[in-house]
Amino acid sequence: SCDDTQLCNCSSMGLDFIPPGLTGKITTLNLAHNRIKYIRSQDLQQAVNLRVLLLQSNKISSIDKDSFRSLEKLELLDLSNNSLAHLSPAWFGHLFLLQHLHLQGNSYRDLGESSPFSSLRNLSSLHLGNPWFSTIRQGNFEGVELLDKLWIDGGNLSQYEPGSLKSIKKINHMIINIRSINVFSAIVRDLLHSVTWLEVRNIAFSIPAEMQLVSVVSSSFAQKISFKQTSLTDAIVPDLVSILEDMPKLVELEMIDCRLLGTGQWKRDLQANQSQTLRVLTIEKLSIEQFYLFTDLQTVVGLLSLFTKVTVENTKVFLVPCNLSRHLVSLEYLDLSANLLGDQSLKHSACPGGWPSLQTLNLSQNSLSDFKMTGKSLSHLRNLILLDISQNNFGEIPNECEWPENLKSLNLSSTQIPRLTTCIPPTLEVLDVSANNLKEFGLQLPFLKELYLAKNQLKTLPGAAPIPNLVAMSVRRNKLNSFSREEFESFKKMELLDASDNNFICSCEFLSFIQHQAGIAQVLVGWPDKYICDSPLAVRGAQVGAVHLSLMECHRSLLVSLICALVFLVILVLVAVGYKYHAVWYLRMTWAWLRAKRKPKRAPPKDICYDAFVSYSENDSDWVENVMVRELEQACPPFRLCLHKRDFVPGKWIVDNIIDCIEKSHKTLFVLSEHFVQSEWCKYELDFSHFRLFDENNDAAILVLLEPIQSKAIPKRFCRLRKIMNTKTYLEWPLEEEQQEMFW
Repeated sequence: SCDDTQLCNCSSMGLDFIPPGLTGKITTLNLAHNRIKYIRSQDLQQAVNLRVLLLQSNKISSIDKDSFRSLEKLELLDLSNNSLAHLSPAWFGHLFLLQHLHLQGNSYRDLGESSPFSSLRNLSSLHLGNPWFSTIRQGNFEGVELLDKLWIDGGNLSQYEPGSLKSIKKINHMIINIRSINVFSAIVRDLLHSVTWLEVRNIAFSIPAEMQLVSVVSSSFAQKISFKQTSLTDAIVPDLVSILEDMPKLVELEMIDCRLLGTGQWKRDLQANQSQTLRVLTIEKLSIEQFYLFTDLQTVVGLLSLFTKVTVENTKVFLVPCNLSRHLVSLEYLDLSANLLGDQSLKHSACPGGWPSLQTLNLSQNSLSDFKMTGKSLSHLRNLILLDISQNNFGEIPNECEWPENLKSLNLSSTQIPRLTTCIPPTLEVLDVSANNLKEFGLQLPFLKELYLAKNQLKTLPGAAPIPNLVAMSVRRNKLNSFSREEFESFKKMELLDASDNNFICSCEFLSFIQHQAGIAQVLVGWPDKYICDSPLAVRGAQVGAVHLSLMECHRSLLVSLICALVFLVILVLVAVGYKYHAVWYLRMTWAWLRAKRKPKRAPPKDICYDAFVSYSENDSDWVENVMVRELEQACPPFRLCLHKRDFVPGKWIVDNIIDCIEKSHKTLFVLSEHFVQSEWCKYELDFSHFRLFDENNDAAILVLLEPIQSKAIPKRFCRLRKIMNTKTYLEWPLEEEQQEMFW
């Protein structure tokens, strides 16, 4: 399970214990998702160079005190999602270089009376907690001074001794999953000056009285605060806003997957003591059940003038009031993607005087449909450089449009545009029109440096003359078959061409050209598996400068021709063999036999019309019709015979006639001769009666040997006839007249 880098992957193997035979060469050991219950002191004794040990998602409930004693070089230890009921300081006593420790998802209720982490001087990230974790005591974090990330999963944390986290001098990112506001307040109080980024999850702020406890946050020196899966009400919003504005160093506020129970009808106005440091606001997936009632945000207008970056994504925004837009005087970045903005609401939101400093605007995944109106609504934004209006439904676009005069980057991917026109602004340096079903590209864009045309229907490269300054181009997943040296060299400044996932026909000439260009530009071809040029050396997305094709790979057309010729020859041989060995006859007889098998084996007595059906060769018809039929039908009492010349139904398939006549006859008379066994008629149809009669194992067949037949003259396909002649008595027609009476 180990590779060349000494990474041993033993995950999901159903192991009940750590496998023996671990050596000092191993640096990474993955034992996750097994059924290991115990870690013994000798299990890891030889793995002295281990740096990563992954034991998550097992059933570990017991660890010997010195199990990790020899792992002095260990940097990452993951014991999450096991069954550890307590944590022992002895486990980590010799892990002096440990940087990452994951202990979440176990069953311990506290961290013990002292600190389990006192010897972990290099610890960088610590993740602990579980649904049963309820208590944090003073001294539990002694020895830990600097952490990049501390994640406490304390959904049921109910007891926190003040000062427990004060020993940690600096935490870059603190994540706390908590429900108790009292505990939250106590933790924040201990971390006022040590946390840079505070992330709070699964807490609910519902009544103003609770905000007295939360007010301690206003003294925090955190530069970023995030609320995830947090519940808010109209009643507490003014207090919460006031607390956040008072934070002396807060730069960024983030709310992700939160829920607001209200309509913005706050009982008191928000205080206008605007934060002098807050610059970035991110709101994603904010759930407001009555979002359509948020038509007036006048109360927050005075708080937003200093924001430089605002993201409100997937929050059902259908309008930004014009007055609010005009107050966002410092805004440089605005992301309103995945919302409900339409053409008219965008016109109102981006009203004259709104967003005066905006440089980047993301309106992807909205409800825009009028391309010309979209451009006109934004045309007054003189500082706008980058515009993303992808994943809207524009369809056909006009020939003339208005755009911001300094627009340099435009994303129009997945907008249902079938054809590009001069409506596209000529000032662009970056244009993305991927996934639009375009069949050609011929726009005059003299300043364009990057062009993205992936997932279209192009069959040739765009011409270089209209885009002379192009540096990078992506034509992935189109229908290109090839491109010439002249086409590529016409792009004088090209540094990167990504043409992977196309229909390139591999040839030595094309490969030689690509390899020649590899010295001056990155050319990605990456023939995919489903196309003819696939080979182990030319893989999807790989640079092909070092690819060398074999002689066979350089002559694909010759190879295909040879394969076709070989297939035709094989078919011809099969046809010849089938004809020689009567394959068609066997198939036809099998079909007739299967049809007959579905009928009753014996006709009812009332349907019996003949005493015997006579099977004979046409060459023997003189004897049959003039001798045998006359003798038997004029006997006393007379026999009634069935002859194909006389009794077959005209227009009916001959095999069906044979089947019906045999079934309606008591006996079947076979008049055997050299002509019979060589007859084509017998060969293809009449011998069906053999299958019918002999499969029933009855004595309905009477064989009359008209003349001696050599055994070797009977074809092999008449194996059942051979058998019946060898096992049953048959009559021979005597040439002497005195013996013929005995014959009759």
